[in-house]
Amino acid sequence: MMTDLGLDKQLDKTMKEQVLQTMREAGRPMSAGDVTKALGADRKAVDKAFAELKKEGAIVSPVRCKWEPK
Repeated sequence: MMTDLGLDKQLDKTMKEQVLQTMREAGRPMSAGDVTKALGADRKAVDKAFAELKKEGAIVSPVRCKWEPK
């Protein structure tokens, strides 16, 4: 089964946006597990979004294992 790479990138972007929105709405630092529960999403997808957001510098860690939007 072939996947459309453009669609995969769009889905990743959407998950990153959802993660950021969830973190902003929470108003507190959150772990990937917290975000996964809040979104009812797949943990692997949330972990991937976290990794990309960290790499981009879009989220920062004020305390160990917790993250918030920059």
